[in-house]
Amino acid sequence: MTEFDIPVPDERARTAAQDRLDGLVKPVGALGRLEELAAWLAAAHGSVPPAELEDVRVVVFAGDHGVTRAAGGGVSAYPREVTAAMVRAFLSGFSGVNVLAAQVGARVDVVDIAVDDDLDGVPEAVARHKIRRGSGSIDSEDALSPDEARRAFEAGLRIADEAVDAGAQLLIPGDMGIGNSTVAATLVAASLGLPAGEVVGTGTGIDEVGLSGKTAVIEAALRRAGDRASDPFDLLTALGSACAAATAGFVLGGARRAVPVLLDGVFSCAAALVAHDIAPEAARWWLAGHRSTEPSQAFALKTLGLKPILDLGLRLGEGSGAVQAVPTLRAARGVLAGMGSLADLDIG
Repeated sequence: MTEFDIPVPDERARTAAQDRLDGLVKPVGALGRLEELAAWLAAAHGSVPPAELEDVRVVVFAGDHGVTRAAGGGVSAYPREVTAAMVRAFLSGFSGVNVLAAQVGARVDVVDIAVDDDLDGVPEAVARHKIRRGSGSIDSEDALSPDEARRAFEAGLRIADEAVDAGAQLLIPGDMGIGNSTVAATLVAASLGLPAGEVVGTGTGIDEVGLSGKTAVIEAALRRAGDRASDPFDLLTALGSACAAATAGFVLGGARRAVPVLLDGVFSCAAALVAHDIAPEAARWWLAGHRSTEPSQAFALKTLGLKPILDLGLRLGEGSGAVQAVPTLRAARGVLAGMGSLADLDIG
């Protein structure tokens, strides 16, 4: 059902990279996952060695989720007002992802796609793609209208295009929105036909009582939506959010432009799962940056055929886990670019 023309990575470059890796000054396969990533990058860039990853862009999609006001509440350990406060933190440069991205020279942009606040004093560019203030509480109503879901998805596509046109060589989707792990778990459950109890996680750190309430909210959302998961845009309308729709567009947009996308935690992986339903070939251009502590991410990654690069027990979101995988990708590229060949050794 795809309407997108997704390029195919260069398999000849992948084969050439693997042949070179096998002939480097080391036992065959001795660098493990680094070799796999090096060959993947060669295929993505169509060259051996791949291009250096100099321009890395993190785009944090910020928005509020109405599910934080669900009957019974308690899906997050923090109030929804934190979302707006964190947008200001990103702009000030002292959030977690700002600090971590600075270590690898990555740029961080924040997009107000559905923050339930006017964000007075924030640069107008931050809200130029805004779809609405907040989203519906998915346990009792649709998150978005069909038009809003489409517009948010298209905004994500445009943002990816803008980043690539500006020179981005690697895209990282970030997320900020209280209640986003509930939305992500619900999307994964609906998409894969899983019960709420298998996908629900503690998110920002809720206790056992909160976890029980969160499970009940997801169960209610799944019952209300019924079989609407069969269409990805209907799924985003019923159970997603503007952030989820925009992130789905963003990760698909990177693939459409043949630019690698490094997925972050549970939210970006849930959005990627929906994007995969729209254009399955897009997954050829995605890597998983890290393993989240949220159970639903593991289900999404298995379906997408992706294996996390890092496993650090992270659950912050924002793109913070993915940026820490950038040095590993650069190391993989460096292996192809810098190591010598066994044939050049003087062992005579």
